Amino acid sequence: MTVAVTADIIGSRQLPDRAAAQRAFDAAIARVERDLPVSVRGLRPTVGDEQQAVYPTLEAALGSVLLLRLALPDGVEFRYGIGIGDVGSVPSAAAAEGIPDGPGWWAARSAIEQLQTLQKRTAPQARTWIVAHESAEDADPDAVRWANAYLLARDELIGAMSERTRRLTYGRCLARTQAELAADEGITQSAVSQALSSSGAGSIVEGYRLLGLG
Repeated sequence: MTVAVTADIIGSRQLPDRAAAQRAFDAAIARVERDLPVSVRGLRPTVGDEQQAVYPTLEAALGSVLLLRLALPDGVEFRYGIGIGDVGSVPSAAAAEGIPDGPGWWAARSAIEQLQTLQKRTAPQARTWIVAHESAEDADPDAVRWANAYLLARDELIGAMSERTRRLTYGRCLARTQAELAADEGITQSAVSQALSSSGAGSIVEGYRLLGLG
């Protein structure tokens, strides 16, 4: 299975400092790729407000997107279209690696479009969606549907978190202790425990563990 991810910057034209926002994106992406080196091709800018990556499995894509959501500071975020299907490229003299193309990318674009509809109607906190291209014979439609149900709940929890709570949740996903996180934040371990328990972070961390990436 090949999994393509298109990350689309939300509200890029309203960002007060687009260059500073890109530095925040770059720093968060570098951190996630260092902490979870599972991509076939890491998330990199393409055209306009998009970045693209390729992962070997759906679990790898879901784990990477989760950590990136947790790593980004307030005010800068992506919506993530995850496409299951073959990926390739069209040769171009202007691009050494060619222009990304293929069913996986088409599915990722469709996922972005479905996300935009969800955000406007029933799920304003939705940030991640999966679409399997019809040519992806190894993709189980039921598994995709269940994964999307999980993502709706996951995104709702993360969307309600403060920036600090996201940092704490990121640390717990990587099995850092509450004492270590408290020292980093300059707060008590009790404050860490309270922030995690009141935000539903335990469910996020357990979901990450179940992806089997540790």
